Amino acid sequence: MTGVADEVLLPGTRRALVRRLAVGQAEGRAPSMVAAVVRDGEVVWQGARSGMSGPAPDGNVQYRIGSITKTFTAVLVLRLRDEGLLDLGDPLEKHLPGTGVGEVTVRQLLAHTAGLAAETPGQWWERSPSSLRPGLADVLGEEPSRHPTGQRFHYSNPGYTLLGALVAEVRQASWEEVLRRELLEPLGLDRTTVQPLAPYAGGWAVHPWADVLLPEPAEDLGIMGPAGCLWSTTGDLARFAAFLARGDERVLSAESVLEMRTPAAPPDSPGLAAGDGYGLGVQIHRQGDRALVGHSGSLPGYLAALVLDVEEGLASVVLANCTSGAAVYSVAADLIETVAAAEPRIPAPWHPLNEVDPAVLELAGPWYWGTQVLALRPTAGGGVDLAPVDGVGRASRFRANADGTWTGLDGYYAGEVLAAVRRADGGVSHLDLGSFVFTREPYEAGAPVPGGVDPGGWRPLPS
Repeated sequence: MTGVADEVLLPGTRRALVRRLAVGQAEGRAPSMVAAVVRDGEVVWQGARSGMSGPAPDGNVQYRIGSITKTFTAVLVLRLRDEGLLDLGDPLEKHLPGTGVGEVTVRQLLAHTAGLAAETPGQWWERSPSSLRPGLADVLGEEPSRHPTGQRFHYSNPGYTLLGALVAEVRQASWEEVLRRELLEPLGLDRTTVQPLAPYAGGWAVHPWADVLLPEPAEDLGIMGPAGCLWSTTGDLARFAAFLARGDERVLSAESVLEMRTPAAPPDSPGLAAGDGYGLGVQIHRQGDRALVGHSGSLPGYLAALVLDVEEGLASVVLANCTSGAAVYSVAADLIETVAAAEPRIPAPWHPLNEVDPAVLELAGPWYWGTQVLALRPTAGGGVDLAPVDGVGRASRFRANADGTWTGLDGYYAGEVLAAVRRADGGVSHLDLGSFVFTREPYEAGAPVPGGVDPGGWRPLPS
């Protein structure tokens, strides 16, 4: 994604995007605001609005991205898991001893369910020298917990500081070095850095009642860096958004980035707005019928948002250089809605499978769970889809296993094993899925339906 293919969007769509960005910058009173829209991995639009003297910033100008950094840190942790160096259910103490909160798990830290405090003790850490917090004990303080572990979502910057320290401990290298070597360089994010690299936008506070500015300090966050230190550009974050949508085997598989985008915090947690969720380093938000994932970020002088609609193949990035006021997440979500509404995604052409196992093809068609009818369809690579025919109920995709079974990838049956159970003559008796029995006929006589099937069979209502 080195260029911007404006011509792929209609003129009316481009004008609507320009207007939304302009309204966001003007109403938010941001000194400058830059944005990009990505479709199917390619930048299809970028824009900028500036009230400062000189040329408007472009996709190569750095802004501080705050807590979007957490998503980068989460990727590094998932890499450790995928390499077998840790398990997400491991207590922190197993890999990073001596913190005083070692009973919390890696997963809980990733999902902000460890119960740790939102901020550090002492001075406002984002606006004070990192020398005040030289060690993890200074970040956590004497009372690091606010809630019982695992019971609710409670956003924690110290929690992601611990994850950064975990990465450094397991890799025996600094978090910054691991980030550069394992994520930034493979994805070509050469404008994403821990320290600002010119050209970059200066950070400003805008007076709430007057159109005047105050420069904000850009502190080195020290060991708090994994929670929010990074500087980046719309160009780099567009590449990162494409990675979060489909993975990259050099960094993290598509299956693992899907896991990041899957809710991990307790549903309806007191710490989350209705309909929202949090995955593993990824915020989850519903806007109408649209499922959005990504992350927002803020540090004194800067606001940032990275938002994806994976189903629509769209992503947007919005960056501003003001402490508050500019609704960058809303702007980013609206940019996606603008493109999706004006130019809905055109489906890829249907094409037949290159090959299919006859044993899998034999299973295609209707199956009954009790009286509900579901359709099983073979997919590429020997996988299958299983979904209610009427579209209401539990649907999942399954990947093939070497032993002839399948494992659920999403939905209610994620992680559950689907197996075709055969009779002595080799014919298929039924499907077994997490103890549920699926038969070729509703409550098929002779099938091993739990509780049995009434021998009198189906009958009309008695008069």
